[in-house]
Amino acid sequence: MEKTPFNFPVGYHKFHPDQLFNYQLNRWYSWGYARKEDMEYAGLKINNFQDWKNTMIKLAQKALQEDRLINAAFYYRAAEFYTFPPDPDKEVLYDKFRDLFYNIFQKEVERFKVPYRDGFLPVIKTSPGVMSKGTIVLHGGFDSYMEEFYSWMWYFSSQGYEVICFEGPGQGLVRKKYGIPLDIEWEKPTSVILDYFNLDEVTLIGISMGGWFALRGAAFEPRIKRVIAQGHALDYMKTANILAQKMLIFFTKYFPDFSNKMALKNLKKGDRQAWTTSNLMYITDKKMPLDAMEIAFRMNEKNMHPENIKQDVLLLSGREDHFIGFKMHKKQVDVLVNARSLSDRVFTTEDQAQNHCQVGNTKLALDTMLEWLK
Repeated sequence: MEKTPFNFPVGYHKFHPDQLFNYQLNRWYSWGYARKEDMEYAGLKINNFQDWKNTMIKLAQKALQEDRLINAAFYYRAAEFYTFPPDPDKEVLYDKFRDLFYNIFQKEVERFKVPYRDGFLPVIKTSPGVMSKGTIVLHGGFDSYMEEFYSWMWYFSSQGYEVICFEGPGQGLVRKKYGIPLDIEWEKPTSVILDYFNLDEVTLIGISMGGWFALRGAAFEPRIKRVIAQGHALDYMKTANILAQKMLIFFTKYFPDFSNKMALKNLKKGDRQAWTTSNLMYITDKKMPLDAMEIAFRMNEKNMHPENIKQDVLLLSGREDHFIGFKMHKKQVDVLVNARSLSDRVFTTEDQAQNHCQVGNTKLALDTMLEWLK
């Protein structure tokens, strides 16, 4: 059957003066799910998280009335993204997003539930209309949902690849419906996926923090032959400046009770830091902020085991990534001393792909991956 085509517009726009909101508005547009005029409208209406939620819901409802179902689905996802975990609307919005998504694409994807621990790993799969060039296994990072990457899956399939996208511990359905929190030992879910589909020679793509997960998985799973890591950090504690690192370590070590008390108090402010902390606590299923922060302490070079990575590796970074400082790129390149081959690309403003995960020129990033796979 003919699959829904997607357009990946080129350009990173000033939809909003605050990068916190501007990046997300650009993300949905760059990935082919949003109209430019809708993102421009949202940028004018949003001043805080509550505005974000209300505006995105309004845009979703309008899109539904006008039978723009793909827009509606991803506007509900956008609304859910900046809704705080304790808010009961968060799960309602998530369910609306997924219901719409599968109503739209039910004939274009195969769905699977792979047994894992006390629940399941959800999977969506797309196949090319011709003989497959190979299998790509794809996953996101910290707080991503697999459905977000459907436009990517469509593009890879259109170029002849079978694509399997899954959610792991802490992500999407695995956390929301089965209560399985984030686990940095990514080789565990990855191996279960490879077993289930009887795969023994795959390309693994990890997006955002998923890049760290993918490299960690490759260190322990030889059935992964090629790894593409996009927009991650080798060590997440070292993304901050030296002073911030030292202060965090000091207060965590010597004043844990005080640090937890202040972080919990800050949750009531409903600001950027409150959202970050609340989200981290939810995904890791921790009651105290410092316990949730432990995951960041563990996501480092030692626990990635780069010395064990012997696959072909492609690293993609944005020169002006506002989440992951560019200093992380060379650090990652330097430690992959045993990779069978190592390629890297840094995207700049000339590419219009200098941002996190190349939002602004998604097609260029995807074409870069495909060219490397050839």
